[in-house]
Amino acid sequence: MPMLTQRATTPPAKTERAPRVALLLLLALPAIGANPVPSVTFYRQISPIIYYNCTPCHRPGESGPFSLLTYEDVKKHASQIVAVTKKRYMPPWLPEPGYGDFVEERRLSEGQIQLIEDWVKQGSPAGSATGAPVPPKFKIEWQLGRPDLILHVVHAYRLSSDGPEVFWNFVIPVPITGPKWVKAVEIRPGVPRLIHHASVILDRSRSAERREAVPGAGFPGMDLTFAEHTFDPDGSFLAWKPGSVPMIEPDGMAWRADPGMDLVFNVHLRPSGKSEIVSPQIGLYFTDKPRTKYPMLVELEHDGAIDIPAGEPDYLLSDDFRTPLDLVVLAVYPHAHYLGKLLEGYATLPDGSRKWLVRIPDWDLNWQGVLHFKKPVYLPRGTVISMRYHYDNTAANVRNPNRPPRRVKGGSQANDEMGNLWLQVLAVKEGDQREILQEAVVRRLLEKYPADFAANFNMGDLLLTQEKAAAAVPYFEAAWKAQPGNAIAASELGVALASASRFIEAEEQFRRALELDPKFTDARYNLASVEAANRKWEEAAREFRQVLAERPEDPKTRQHLGEVLFTWGDELADSRHDEPAALCYREALVYRSDDAELHSNLGMVLARLGRVSEARSELETALRMDPNLEPAKKALEQLR
Repeated sequence: MPMLTQRATTPPAKTERAPRVALLLLLALPAIGANPVPSVTFYRQISPIIYYNCTPCHRPGESGPFSLLTYEDVKKHASQIVAVTKKRYMPPWLPEPGYGDFVEERRLSEGQIQLIEDWVKQGSPAGSATGAPVPPKFKIEWQLGRPDLILHVVHAYRLSSDGPEVFWNFVIPVPITGPKWVKAVEIRPGVPRLIHHASVILDRSRSAERREAVPGAGFPGMDLTFAEHTFDPDGSFLAWKPGSVPMIEPDGMAWRADPGMDLVFNVHLRPSGKSEIVSPQIGLYFTDKPRTKYPMLVELEHDGAIDIPAGEPDYLLSDDFRTPLDLVVLAVYPHAHYLGKLLEGYATLPDGSRKWLVRIPDWDLNWQGVLHFKKPVYLPRGTVISMRYHYDNTAANVRNPNRPPRRVKGGSQANDEMGNLWLQVLAVKEGDQREILQEAVVRRLLEKYPADFAANFNMGDLLLTQEKAAAAVPYFEAAWKAQPGNAIAASELGVALASASRFIEAEEQFRRALELDPKFTDARYNLASVEAANRKWEEAAREFRQVLAERPEDPKTRQHLGEVLFTWGDELADSRHDEPAALCYREALVYRSDDAELHSNLGMVLARLGRVSEARSELETALRMDPNLEPAKKALEQLR
């Protein structure tokens, strides 16, 4: 053993140079194995990232400040692209991953961000274009092809060269003569780089027109609600933002466009440094397939509670809604203004488990938008949907518009605050289940705002649709009390009173509505109807004629004027009103030729005029359409 030890510590002379040889080999290894980091080229790795995530906005004519369609474009802005992607400022995507899986997601992975940085560090090489992805080709015209109907604004809007951002509403008539099912909407906003975002609101009552100082000119306003139809019957999100791709509604979910309705185009405009004209267009695509599924928009909010002190770093706004039936959530739309910071929406299931709907850790109003789930989120009956929004009203919030910070309350102006979580939901049970949802939503509103105009108005409206007129009256009275100068509230209270057969009181309400708004044609129509119910034939005929002067193509009004004239003449045994009555019925039949009652009424008035052959023809036509129409049967028997 000692000999082994001695030999281990004293190597033979012939091996003394071995360490030097090894050292030389080690020194040589870096040169042999130090291949450079695999090169990143534009055409091989970077172009697919840019084409998918950036070029929809960064191309000529769109909202991006510069184009990113070519290698030269991208190389010119390479350092800037690295900076904004590392900060996740671009591409703009607010939701936190893992809290919802959305169709619109445009979020770079960490690997993609690193790839862009490596490319720039290597000098932004182009590489070989052979076999590289082809730059996307964007349609200059309509992306879905030429629409079935193109809507134009009545008057374009001139945006000033500078000054604050503008929220403007274009009221656009829909020139159709019969109902249409709309499967898709494509928005061409005019000058995309001026427009931050936009939405389309269905105004079936045409109430927005009354807010215009000049007909067709539009009016200002950031967030809109029309009290007379808070529940849109078709429950679709119609919105546009930079990079938007128009969506075709799923089968069975087309929405209905009605004659006489308006679309309100609500748009957020940003001055560009020069005065420019904004003239949007909206394309409608029709289908012959009617609606068989009935989505609804449900809103969580508590704007009436918003009161954020100056300097408050973490103000919490909450709302909850318990689902009255099994449903699926198809899409969400979170919304707040400039103080919003952390926005959360989630559902607590009856078993206590939680399903996330959306979580946005750093809210930015500039990049809001509708988020469609890749797979609908199922929520059983009794699930509690919750909204938890946090606001930062300190100077440290770079988006705070107030310097220094000031107290901020809820409201629809840009310097006010809001907190809304809209959900597009669909009942699991087949058929139209929206009334159940609507009632649950309204009752939740009344819990939050017992004296609120909209809550009471909508509860009254819901009860009217359920033919519970007597129960509706107190809610409309509460709405009228909340806003005694509101012509719509006065008119709807009149409708409830008339439906409850309280005609004298109803007539008073309609007159009050017309005093507040002499151009309120619906109120005039209702006044004429109750005057007829009160047997005031002359007054009713006068008001119906005024309605026709304002709405000359209204067949319903022509029919009712004919009925007033016919009944008036019958009561007075005076035939001088019969010819005008017959004319009214004929004019109404131009629009409603398949209306058995109209044919029957025309037949009866023609019989009284002694035009027996014509009368018999109209009465027989009515009975072919409706064999059980008793007035037509009796009138025809009298002619035999």
